Amino acid sequence: MRETANVSGSLRARLALTLIGGAAGISILMFVVVRSYAAQIAQQGQDRILEASVTSILDAAILRDGVVEVDFPYAAFAILGTEEDDRVFYAIHQDGALLSGYESLPVVPARVGAEVTHVSGEMRGASIRLASASRILVGADLRTQVTVSVAQTRDALQVTLNRISSNVAYYGVGFFLLSVLVASWATSTTIRPLERLTHSITRRGPKDLTPVAQPVPQEMGPLVSSLNNFMARLSTSLSQSEDFIAEAAHRVRTPLATVRSHAETTLQRVEREDNRQALRAMVRAIDESSRAAGQLLDHAMITFRTDHLEREALDLVAIVQDLVIRLTPIAEMKDIALTVVSDAEVNVAADSILLQNALRNLVDNALKYSPVESEIVITVSASPGPRVLVEDEGPGFPPDQINNLATRFLRGTNATGTIGSGLGLTIAQDVAQAHGGTLRLENRPEGGACVIFSL
Repeated sequence: MRETANVSGSLRARLALTLIGGAAGISILMFVVVRSYAAQIAQQGQDRILEASVTSILDAAILRDGVVEVDFPYAAFAILGTEEDDRVFYAIHQDGALLSGYESLPVVPARVGAEVTHVSGEMRGASIRLASASRILVGADLRTQVTVSVAQTRDALQVTLNRISSNVAYYGVGFFLLSVLVASWATSTTIRPLERLTHSITRRGPKDLTPVAQPVPQEMGPLVSSLNNFMARLSTSLSQSEDFIAEAAHRVRTPLATVRSHAETTLQRVEREDNRQALRAMVRAIDESSRAAGQLLDHAMITFRTDHLEREALDLVAIVQDLVIRLTPIAEMKDIALTVVSDAEVNVAADSILLQNALRNLVDNALKYSPVESEIVITVSASPGPRVLVEDEGPGFPPDQINNLATRFLRGTNATGTIGSGLGLTIAQDVAQAHGGTLRLENRPEGGACVIFSL
């Protein structure tokens, strides 16, 4: 019986998902990092431009006759021009009082002599970036602080960031697709040694329990070692089982044959009828026990060998003829004729021991149920496939049981009084099925049974 493996997921899919998931995570992380870095670089660029504008305005501020004058340089606002026409706001304060510019522009405290201060905010509903710086102007009798603030909307910066984000996203998608291809290739390459090992074991014959010798990756070493150890133990166990069956058959049949021989000898010497009846019952019981034990052991042996067939080229005709020669003395005791009708040669690839056992049980069954002075015809043919027909002139099969008579230990209702174990047909059917064939039971129109053993 072949058991289905308890499969839980796919190693290939798990490895592929791990690699693809990692690639997706790296792509997302790359997008976030690059965009953040691009935003930082773009912001620094805008801050430097704002700082240059503020500095140029402060450099133009002078104190004349106690009044602060600022001659705006053209470059102070020209450098703030962008393709997106960002709006520019400014404010000039003297000691906290607005001299010029937008009164609503946020005032950012700036220390005199310190670096330009940069902050983000909002102006008229738009996001802005503001730079602010202060300077002390000194006159003849006046000392005053001038603060210049310049702000610019961030539309161009946002457009630049969106463009960079789009490009990074495209690169990220390309990287992800490339990673999927690499993951598929890496998965196939990693799984391939396992597939080769699987195919190597699958192609083996049922008796091939030799260790796996092909090179495998280091990670598969423990698995292959465990598999080799298991096959070594299995080979030892199967060998012991086969030896046990052969030894058990010998040890069971030999004592029973000895007891039967003594019982028959004693029967010839005893004159009292009641004692003779007891000895006849003993002989019958010994025959039943011997047959049952023999067929049980035969069935055990066949069950063992059907999973480990040792096929060889055989001539089915020669096997049947040899079987008839060995069973002729038994047939002659009942005046039964064994007739073989066959082709010149019927070649098959089969297990010799199983085939002989199955055919012997079929002919033996026919001998048991055939009446005295009857004929058993054994037909061997190669068309439409290798098969053996065993036909007798006995009572035939009970019609209501004919489909189930190959079941273990089941005997027909018309078998009462005949020694048997109910395993003969079971053995023949198991052997036929092990060779890909069938066993079919029929009743002959003129009376008697017909068993068709096909390979």
